[in-house]
Amino acid sequence: MTRRIGFVAIGRNEGERLIACLASLKSQSKGAQSEGPIVYVDSGSTDGSVEAAQRLGAIVVNLDMSAPFTAARARNEGFKRLLADDGPEEASQYVQFIDGDCTLADGWLETAAAFLDANGDVAAVCGRRRERQPEASLYNRLCDIEWATPIGEADACGGDALMRAAAVAAAGGYRNSLVAGEEPELCLRLREAGWRIFRLDAEMTLHDAAIFRLSQWWKRVMRGGHAYAEVSTLHAASSKRIWRREMWRALAWSALAPLAVVAGALAHPGFFLLLLAYPAQIARLWRRERARLGKDALAFAVLSVLAKFAEAQGAATYFLRRASGKRSQLIEYK
Repeated sequence: MTRRIGFVAIGRNEGERLIACLASLKSQSKGAQSEGPIVYVDSGSTDGSVEAAQRLGAIVVNLDMSAPFTAARARNEGFKRLLADDGPEEASQYVQFIDGDCTLADGWLETAAAFLDANGDVAAVCGRRRERQPEASLYNRLCDIEWATPIGEADACGGDALMRAAAVAAAGGYRNSLVAGEEPELCLRLREAGWRIFRLDAEMTLHDAAIFRLSQWWKRVMRGGHAYAEVSTLHAASSKRIWRREMWRALAWSALAPLAVVAGALAHPGFFLLLLAYPAQIARLWRRERARLGKDALAFAVLSVLAKFAEAQGAATYFLRRASGKRSQLIEYK
């Protein structure tokens, strides 16, 4: 079956990782016999990324940095340029979105495109994203665990996904204003329009999180909490109830429960015993995950509980800025 797949990669100061990313797109598109334009959207790089992308034959879009930057806006600009570059006789049927710190796995395009070919009601497919260097840090290994998501119909995909170009265009693309969570938010709108999303049992991309410090991990998790609050508020009227449970769980563990303990302790100090719920939760998670995660199970359990505080900080940041009429700001961890 003749098809055309276009590509949109985004990045800033990714260096060698970007070169590897674009090289993998060229290689895999030829292997799939679906070669379409490769668009790279740069967000103010100072490391020669633009020149490297041009040498590799990518169409480069330099994002106007006078306007607030978001990954959503970068993807939209790339998608817009992809559509403009395609001629009417050879428009890209599918578009592979990818982050500039990722490389495409062998065989992914053939598998993903064949699935979209066979399922006309599916708007997007994603596969297994893996960390390139899980052994480099505990945080990288935890990211790799995070990417191991269930196979089958899903609510959302991440930043790397093969999407049906017509569906993305009809949905209006990503929401430019979102500083995080733009992919699940787009997928929600696609599902509300009748489309389906799938995760396939196939290798998709190698990712380089490059998280080596607790502060980096905290900011990354905080960004997730910000997304929980902003996207769940934006779609408060939706029957699909995106991320409300995650947001309230974070607030309950990090704020509501401690406040209740302190308030109760004013009447009787025995209420402080309720704080034992935290080590109890750590022990529960450790027992549940030790067979799967081995030596990393305890760290996973501790950081899973600690993550609720980072998520709550991100949610609180969103609500405070919203109340003061300020725009959300990007939260970067690297």
